Amino acid sequence: MGKGPEASTPADDDSLMRRIAGGDEAAFALLMDRHLARAVALARRVTGSPAIAEEIAQEAFLRVWTRAADWQPQARVSTWLWRIVMNLALDQMRRRRPAALDEVPEPVDPGEDPEAAALRNALGRALEAALAGLPERQAQAVRLCLVDGFSQAEASAVLEVSEGALESLLVRARRSLRSSLSAYAPAEAS
Repeated sequence: MGKGPEASTPADDDSLMRRIAGGDEAAFALLMDRHLARAVALARRVTGSPAIAEEIAQEAFLRVWTRAADWQPQARVSTWLWRIVMNLALDQMRRRRPAALDEVPEPVDPGEDPEAAALRNALGRALEAALAGLPERQAQAVRLCLVDGFSQAEASAVLEVSEGALESLLVRARRSLRSSLSAYAPAEAS
């Protein structure tokens, strides 16, 4: 795939968008090369499905191509793209029935202690359940910042909230997750 968003600057992406608005396919291919991997990763984190994530990323880039003239230069291209991906992924999740956690097979490490594997699987299920129990905006903030590695500035732009509001979402989410997962915390040494 591409070199990732760190291989470009906002000014480079701005220039590409102006060219894309004029129908420049080479500029579109370059923008797609730069951002496709992260778009797929973001969609996969939201949907949990690599195949659906690929479809969402393709749809997002199709929208970039068809709506390039609508893009406003005061917004970063990457932020605009992440917002498109996030909206498409959330729309997809609203339309489909969430898969039961028991239906998703866990990878098996033949060298792993069965007790450790059982604990890891239980913790993974508990974490997914705890994330699913968060309000949608808190879960999105956690996934963007703590799972996908977005900076707070990027995540706040994607979620269309201030950085202060994002921090508040993260604080509340961490508090809820800590409470939900307290049974898995290591015992305090006395």
